[in-house]
Amino acid sequence: MISEKGLKAIKTFEGYSPLEYTCVAGKRTIGFGHVLKPNESYVCGVSEEQAEELLIQDLKTVETAVDMLVKVPLKEYQRDALVSFAYNIGAYAFQRSTLLKELNAGNYEQVPKQLMRWIYVNGKPCYGLSRRRQAEAALFENKRERKRSFFYERKKK
Repeated sequence: MISEKGLKAIKTFEGYSPLEYTCVAGKRTIGFGHVLKPNESYVCGVSEEQAEELLIQDLKTVETAVDMLVKVPLKEYQRDALVSFAYNIGAYAFQRSTLLKELNAGNYEQVPKQLMRWIYVNGKPCYGLSRRRQAEAALFENKRERKRSFFYERKKK
C-alpha cells in the first residue's frame, strides 16, 4: 500500500473537487482525480472522505500494476513516486513507457529524466505537470532539496 506521504502528495497534486468536472484529457472526473465510468454518477457530488475512499480504491489497481510491471527492487519512496506517476498517466501508458523499460534494465538514474518527458498536454508543456514530475523525481531520488516539492515539507527553523 502507498505510504501516507505518497497518498498526501497525490491528493495535493490532484486537488479535491466535490463536483464532477472535465479534466484536461477530456474525461469526466470527481474527487481526487477519480475518472467516472460511463454509468457512474454523483449528482450531489462527493465529500472529501468519499473522494479519498475513491482514490484509495483507484490506487489499488495502480499499485497492483506497478508491482507487477516493475521487475527491480524499489524503496518505498521510489514506489510512491511511480504510483503517483502511473495514477496520473494511467497503467497502460506506464506499461508502455520508456521509463519502465529503463527502470527494469536497472537504470534507476534514468527515471528522473524519463519522468520529465511526461509534462505535455496536447504537445505543449504544462507547468502543473512539470512541477508534479519534478516532485516525483525528487521523491524517487529521495532528495529533499528540490524547490516546492509536495513530497517533503520544509523544516521550520
